[in-house]
Amino acid sequence: MGKIRKAVIPAAGFGTRFLPQTKAMPKEMLPIVDKPVIQYVVEELVASGITDIIIVTGWHKRAIEDHFDYPGELINLLELQKKHDLLDEVKRTAELANFIYIRQKGPYGNGTPVLCAKQVIGDEPFVAIWGDEFIYSKPPRTRQCIEVFEKYGDPVISAVRVPKTDVSRYGIVEATNVEKNVWQINKLLEKPTLEEAPSNMAAHGCYVLTPDIFPILEHLKPGRGGEIWLPDAIKELMKKRPIYACEIAGGKYYDTGNKLEYLKTVVEFALEHKDLNGDFREYLKSLKL
Repeated sequence: MGKIRKAVIPAAGFGTRFLPQTKAMPKEMLPIVDKPVIQYVVEELVASGITDIIIVTGWHKRAIEDHFDYPGELINLLELQKKHDLLDEVKRTAELANFIYIRQKGPYGNGTPVLCAKQVIGDEPFVAIWGDEFIYSKPPRTRQCIEVFEKYGDPVISAVRVPKTDVSRYGIVEATNVEKNVWQINKLLEKPTLEEAPSNMAAHGCYVLTPDIFPILEHLKPGRGGEIWLPDAIKELMKKRPIYACEIAGGKYYDTGNKLEYLKTVVEFALEHKDLNGDFREYLKSLKL
């Protein structure tokens, strides 16, 4: 079992929930104060030991590629202006990892971009992680999932507890506890009703997968909405080998693909920002709500 060093970020979706904002700007590039959502995801991967990041994009996602590029003209300008802090941050962003970009081909659904990365992944275990949401935790969510994979050798999905009233928004698991925060998944229900949900544990967001997921994705029949869904492939894989959920310790889930949760995230991170927290906090207190 080789060391996990590759990750796939599907980022070809249209971000319809944020239209018209996302008509020209990728939803993954929505800013959380001064960094886009996808940079928080990339930084989590890098902090977890990932070196090669495969971002699966579409024709309307060039801004993502540009963001992680090495901008010569901007660097020269910042050097001339002696803005060293900004210069260091721009360079750091470009040097976070080895970035590989693939254009998505095939039907809609979150399983297709994972399959598109097959030739780059090869026969290695890898991480698949969404680019429009993140969990802020120490140690990083991805690192926690990788450690479970290294111990058990089978695929792992990150999991968080959600309010029972929100279970219909997530993939909810019925699972058996193996040890403290590790669960073996018995059943995965996609967006169940409150009555159908076997628990309030949502397993989604970060997947440590093995390459035997690819043949399943290749032969998977379209599911809900005529699309190819990664959870459907995982359900098939579950018939052949155990799948684990790693309940993330010491973290908070930020669903930045949702308008209200996105705004909450921006406010929360602004209150923690070293340059803004004081003035911004006073401004919020001044609002007559």
